[in-house]
Amino acid sequence: MQVHRRGLRGKAWVWPHAVLACLAAKAVGRPVKLVLTRPQNFTGMGHREEQQQTLRLGATKEGKLLSLLYDKTATASPWDDYTETNSRIIGMLYQLPTYEATYHLTKANVMTSTSMRAPGDMPGSFAIECAMDDLAAQLDLDPIQVRLLNYADKDPDTGQPWSSKSLKQCYARGAELFGWNKRNPKAGQTRQGKLLVGYGMATASYPVHNSQGNARVRLYADGHAVVQAGATDLGTGTYTIITQVAADALGLAPDKVRFELGDTNLPSTPVSGGSNAAGRVSSSVYVAAQDLWQKLIKVAVMDAKSPLFRAKPADVAVIQGRLHLKADPSKGEAFGELMKRGNMTDLEGDGVGRYGSSYEDPLATANAEPTKKDHAAEHSMHAFGAHFCEVQVDPDLGTVRVTRWVGVHAAGRILNPKTARSQIIGGGIMGIGAALMEQTVRDPHLARYTNASLADYHVPVNADIPDMTVEFIDEHDPYINAMGVKGIGEIAIVGVAAAVSNAIFHATGRRLRDLPMSPNKVLAALRVPA
Repeated sequence: MQVHRRGLRGKAWVWPHAVLACLAAKAVGRPVKLVLTRPQNFTGMGHREEQQQTLRLGATKEGKLLSLLYDKTATASPWDDYTETNSRIIGMLYQLPTYEATYHLTKANVMTSTSMRAPGDMPGSFAIECAMDDLAAQLDLDPIQVRLLNYADKDPDTGQPWSSKSLKQCYARGAELFGWNKRNPKAGQTRQGKLLVGYGMATASYPVHNSQGNARVRLYADGHAVVQAGATDLGTGTYTIITQVAADALGLAPDKVRFELGDTNLPSTPVSGGSNAAGRVSSSVYVAAQDLWQKLIKVAVMDAKSPLFRAKPADVAVIQGRLHLKADPSKGEAFGELMKRGNMTDLEGDGVGRYGSSYEDPLATANAEPTKKDHAAEHSMHAFGAHFCEVQVDPDLGTVRVTRWVGVHAAGRILNPKTARSQIIGGGIMGIGAALMEQTVRDPHLARYTNASLADYHVPVNADIPDMTVEFIDEHDPYINAMGVKGIGEIAIVGVAAAVSNAIFHATGRRLRDLPMSPNKVLAALRVPA
């Protein structure tokens, strides 16, 4: 199977033009704005690597996997050895008694490849999910059935239990929404007029990376708050979800919370990448709010005028900004009353949030102080999902249209269903583009890119994408972090190209293994006898 370069990436890595801009600004002593032309983007920064993947499966006649041998060959620049970690998803998605992965890098006069959306897991899922579909076809099994036969109840790579895994529920709900039971099991047998119709599905997964973030929450007696974290918002809704989390944790209306980010003077938070931002920042803000409440509780139990005077801190709860006894909620007061009586204009709380570290809320338990537990060494932490796809293939033109799409994911707590749905739709569209049209082309003689413009490099437009049905499984993960959030930015594209390929196979009876699956490749496959 081959995956060609698609798209360009300049977010996380430092590329030569960024260094050049800094040097120019230093030389002239003034701010400098450097703008690359579109063709320069193709040679000045990274791209997803060109790679060829080979899988060999061994299985029983019932469909149980016995062994998997994986080999990848990829291009690398003359000065780097970067390669995507494709084998990560291949080795953990199904129960494998025997597994081996081998990588080969070939030096070429190309720019260094870089981490594109779901690095390694996106192309790796294309290989393993197409292979599982081929196994199902050879054994005359339903594609979902063969995946359930090899379902991994614990991480095959590490032997650790999952922090949570709701993949079976994703399969069931996705199949129900899509109408999978209406699928004709025989490939090439479903038509709509002259068009060949196919149903395909694929599994999605992405790991939860262990990382740390910091936040500061300042609550004012007049009823507003300022929340600070050195995070970024790339348009994915960080402003929205963190404002919501802070408002909920502080018992305030969202319009009473101001969230400040994007400044290195604020509490440090690492790069927004690897589906880290939502869980890391929300957890640090939540922990900071609990730190603030602990400080206020200590003030209340020492205040002779407070209804909570001389109460044990562990016996005090805070709900919607009101402190009260757990045993008698009528005994309590709002935080504003307590702060004004103590001549406190404001109070600050600090928090550290990290993946793999859960947090027992002292306000909901008998603990007087927050208790942190490190679960990163005890559990394997992944988000999971399933894609379902319908395609129509024109046998005369070789064109493929995606006509229906269903995606169901389980990624812990979903902070905002609307923005989360947009993330999944965006990843799905990117994956469909990778599956059917996106590819850079080099002139073999001049080594120049021949489609270095948006006129020639095709990306999906509205007419290429159907209405997409997206749902989430309500999943509680007590180990992942303080908010139980896994993140969904990367997983949204994992398995998408495989679902399209599997649908094309079901429509035509021909397996396309080279991305993108453009009309010329479809026509060539149709000319080959089944």
